Amino acid sequence: MTSKGPEEEHPSVTLFRQYLRIRTVQPKPDYGAAVAFLEERACQLGLSCQKVEVAPGYVVTVLTWPGTNPTLSSILLNSHTDVVPVFKEYWSHDPFEAFKDSEGYIYARGAQDMKCISIQYLEAVRRLKAEGHQLPRTIHMTFVPDEEVGGHQGMELFVQRPEFQALRAGFALDEGLANPTDAFTVFYSERSPWWVRVTSTGRPGHSSRFIKDTAAEKLAFEEQLQSWCQAAGEGVTFEFGQKWTQPQVTPTDDSNPWWAAFSRVCKDMNLTLEPEIFPAATDSRYLRAVGVPALGFSPMNHTPVLLHDHDERLHEAVFLRGVDIYTRLLPALASVPALPGES
Repeated sequence: MTSKGPEEEHPSVTLFRQYLRIRTVQPKPDYGAAVAFLEERACQLGLSCQKVEVAPGYVVTVLTWPGTNPTLSSILLNSHTDVVPVFKEYWSHDPFEAFKDSEGYIYARGAQDMKCISIQYLEAVRRLKAEGHQLPRTIHMTFVPDEEVGGHQGMELFVQRPEFQALRAGFALDEGLANPTDAFTVFYSERSPWWVRVTSTGRPGHSSRFIKDTAAEKLAFEEQLQSWCQAAGEGVTFEFGQKWTQPQVTPTDDSNPWWAAFSRVCKDMNLTLEPEIFPAATDSRYLRAVGVPALGFSPMNHTPVLLHDHDERLHEAVFLRGVDIYTRLLPALASVPALPGES
């Protein structure tokens, strides 16, 4: 894959690199800068922009392209604005410079997870609007905070709010993973994370001394969590930082009209799909739990999986191909005929 010179860079790539430079890195993401960036995009694209503060300082930004038939449920395109921390000493380039090398690889935290998807959504909508498309179903693009630390002050709260209910989402796309082969991975469900916080109290002291009832020795557990804590003695407790018990599966056969539309476009584009269960957890679980079928899809093939890794990067040609794919997917999804219950 070759790259154009800087003076010939595709405008979509330039926008992508601009978004990557916004330091929305945990644990102190600059959400304000991200929201301002998205508001500017909405203005340029002629889209409405709604800001929903789900917790103090945590804003979900919703950009909306109205459909021609408001009685139909909408398409929701979700992405998160935060990215995971970096260890700059292990990077070849500044992780927030969005450096592009001579081969066209863009190095930045969020290049794969998942600022590429955010811009691909926006650029696909821009192309479709410029071409004069008017689609039956409304398309909402949601940009949510807090996903990288569990989504507890992001999508988990948002799906319970009236602003989310007002979107009338019928189907959602969210993040997936890169695939190093020719195929594209699509996720129809995900694992159920259990994050456990164990607290142990006891007498402190230097390790050279023989001290009874220390906090550390109580953590030699033997069986399941509860029995471990009971056996450890008084003062040992645990709590779940996250305990997900509502796994849902989005059907991946033609009984699901959303899958039928999605897979038909991929077939027409000669894209090989590999349906899988996501090996971790994303905000899709909150959407599925409230009845919105969702697929996790990041159109990045011939690409090593580098999310959360040092030197996270994406080739500009792969990024632009993703814009092409969404430009084909969105009209198909937004044109799915009325379903039972939709007038």
